[in-house]
Amino acid sequence: MPITTADDGTTLYYEDTGSGEPILFLHEYGGDPRSWQPQVEAFSRTNRCVVTACRGYAPSGVPDDPDAYAYDIVAEDARAVLDHLLIGTAHVVGLSMGAYTGLMLALRHHDRVLTLTAASGGSGSHPEDNPGYRTEAQRLADAMEAAGTFPADDFANGPTRLQLKRKDPAAWDKFRRELAEHDVKGAAHVLRRIVGGRPSLYTFRDQLASSSTPVLFMVGDEDEPVLDINLWLKRTMPGAGLEVVPKSGHLLNLEEPAAFNLRIKRFHQWVAEGAWPLRDMATVGFGGVAPAQHRP
Repeated sequence: MPITTADDGTTLYYEDTGSGEPILFLHEYGGDPRSWQPQVEAFSRTNRCVVTACRGYAPSGVPDDPDAYAYDIVAEDARAVLDHLLIGTAHVVGLSMGAYTGLMLALRHHDRVLTLTAASGGSGSHPEDNPGYRTEAQRLADAMEAAGTFPADDFANGPTRLQLKRKDPAAWDKFRRELAEHDVKGAAHVLRRIVGGRPSLYTFRDQLASSSTPVLFMVGDEDEPVLDINLWLKRTMPGAGLEVVPKSGHLLNLEEPAAFNLRIKRFHQWVAEGAWPLRDMATVGFGGVAPAQHRP
């Protein structure tokens, strides 16, 4: 079993498949390394695919200490896996919690991230929603621990995951079954401290605005909790593009895997060809009425 250790000694599980330019995949709260199977099968033909299990998700370590879980700690875990594998730079692909971690990795170690695909990320970041989001995360974590089981059925039938059930019932059932296998203690710690304890992305406005990392934000148009934040991220980051996927929810990589993979391949190709320019941020906020401004 491929294992390395984090800076604090926590064991980190990873899978390393294929060869070529590396891609690091970071899973969502409701997922694990198995969630990336459709992407690894496709990309490992041309790329080295590294998939990690976040701390709190077996077979990675599940520390008892709540202080071992935090948004910045898991970003450094991702960096530690790259270090262990002697990967200097990599494309990063993250979903939801993994998208947030990918953004933190790009801000903290921009020289390690060739591109970032951040899908379905940013839940709870809107300033008006953040306090309630944090409170709800704590409540759900407490209820989960009290029950002693992960509420897989309720979670899988949530309003932003029913789209997968509609499009591919077999893939949804696989997601639900794997979700039920998650370690309850680890899931509660992650929910309280990483998902529910992370700062709003608005906190990082200045750092995001000064980042030149090529970023593709992807969001389903029925994933209500993250629509507004992804538009804000597109407006804030000069290296960002935004793709809104119609009639889609949170699990974009599973709902339409071939289309998801194609969007990433196209993004990587554009960046490699120099066809992903930084935006002139003076164009942000244009109302669409005034004539063109002549710039020196």
